[in-house]
Amino acid sequence: MRNFKMVTGTTPAQWILRQRLDRARVLLETTDVGMDSIAERCGFGSSVTMRQNFAATFATSPTSYRRQFRVTG
Repeated sequence: MRNFKMVTGTTPAQWILRQRLDRARVLLETTDVGMDSIAERCGFGSSVTMRQNFAATFATSPTSYRRQFRVTG
């Protein structure tokens, strides 16, 4: 645990959450997949859990994020 935090600067649980949220951001930017499916693909227990963590980390909802950063074309 100490070595992990020394190398990554965070706890294992925080690191995993960040990886899940980063994957969710990619899916929001590059797909039209629904929130339930994104939550499942990223390892969240539910879309509610994903939304809560997403909003707490990025200060915006996944839907607003998608509207702003969706890659089209």
